[in-house]
Amino acid sequence: MKVQTVATYRSDLPVDDDHPYRTGAWRPQHTEYDAWDLDVIGKIPEDLTGTYLRNTETAVFQPIKRYHPFEGDAMIHSITFGGGEARYANRFVKTEGFLAEQQAGRALWAGIAEHPSNAIAEHGWGARGMLKDAASTDVIVHRGEALASYYQCGELYRLDPVTLEDRSVSKWGIEYSGRGVAAHPKVDPHTGELLFFNYLRDDLNLGYGVIDADGELSTYVEVPFPGPRQPHDMAFTENWTILNAPSLYWNVEARAAGYFVNTFHEDEPLRFALIPRHGSAAEVRWFEADPTFILHLTNAYEDGDEVVLDGFFEHNPGVWGGGSSNPKYPGFDALAIEAMDARAHRWRFNLRTGQTTEAPTSERCSEFSMINGQHAGRRHRYSYNALGVPGMFAFNGLLKHDLDAGTEEVLEAPPGVFLSEAPMAPRDNSTAEDDGYLLTFVSDVPNDRSECWVLDASCPSDGPLARISLPERISSGTHSTWAPAT
Repeated sequence: MKVQTVATYRSDLPVDDDHPYRTGAWRPQHTEYDAWDLDVIGKIPEDLTGTYLRNTETAVFQPIKRYHPFEGDAMIHSITFGGGEARYANRFVKTEGFLAEQQAGRALWAGIAEHPSNAIAEHGWGARGMLKDAASTDVIVHRGEALASYYQCGELYRLDPVTLEDRSVSKWGIEYSGRGVAAHPKVDPHTGELLFFNYLRDDLNLGYGVIDADGELSTYVEVPFPGPRQPHDMAFTENWTILNAPSLYWNVEARAAGYFVNTFHEDEPLRFALIPRHGSAAEVRWFEADPTFILHLTNAYEDGDEVVLDGFFEHNPGVWGGGSSNPKYPGFDALAIEAMDARAHRWRFNLRTGQTTEAPTSERCSEFSMINGQHAGRRHRYSYNALGVPGMFAFNGLLKHDLDAGTEEVLEAPPGVFLSEAPMAPRDNSTAEDDGYLLTFVSDVPNDRSECWVLDASCPSDGPLARISLPERISSGTHSTWAPAT
């Protein structure tokens, strides 16, 4: 392996740190690398061509009072494949907040688990206000650029997807009504459009927009909602965009005191807003479903008079507002997939009758699913889901879910080895939905190393075809994407 150190950034985290999300699988790294001629166990497929990107939340400075893993600074990891070779890079996303804290040598913003008044900075971002826009939740590729985003709404920070060169922010000449952009914008590979939503803490409207293949804003609509809500994800079909108003949202009494505490309203249905992709607020179709909170959706498609939506139903959404079994670091039990009891679920919306039907598609806890991106907004058969570690937010296995046959295939990681959300990369000239590879960054804590695994998407339980060494053990994080070279 050939490695070049690009930069190392200062941090004031204690050497003897014992925070569960700054140690072990979540131990942060503060050095940026370029690496090539990577050491490989096995063989990198010759027909794997493109770039795998992952966003990780990286702790840099001690918090003003309390650290939450979702507010770590964004570090993007990129591994590019072609001709049986791979090249790796990692970079911090140079957000305005990251640069300001590096200059100050300390944390300047209160985290999501703190009262906003704790902030030292004079201004902030996010739907609730006075947060640091960490850009550390999601990463997608649109029009040849990687876009890093923050789940509480922020800027879309642009990077070269291969070199991770900083390209500032995407505004498309607008300010999104002051809302920013939420963390799960979607790219339709068939049209080249990017779809997004945004919101503010006191606004009854949810913003919905479309950026066309030329990078211009073609649609922006204010969708009336039943009250201020914080949806986390969206989906789309060929003709419809699907937004949701969850049954879990900020507690009104706590908000009056300046706190942001989630409460599950079990007597309020989950509401879905279906809007034509370039439609108006008057064309929104509302559908009701069983109360829950949706963290992530898998995909959606049209089937005759119905729109079919796959995602994950939380059978214990109230845990988001609950406590913790660790009194020193409270509030983290909710982050475990098993704690929220998330299971694959399917909703069907009948556009003719206005009725919703729904049912589980799996009895196993899983989340963070990926599909073959060529099927986004179109009918899909397979999803590739992450399996959670009990008691913490981390992944220790992958599950291939055949939604037509109702079967599941599992790859379990060895003890102390943690995987990442695994995008599906179709092989060059692929001929079937699962004809390609799964990619996952792996953190092996007992052996203090990280690798990128390449798995056969048709039978991932067979184990990696290739294990590619990385320069340093990387931290756990949230989302990832695959961008074909084209």
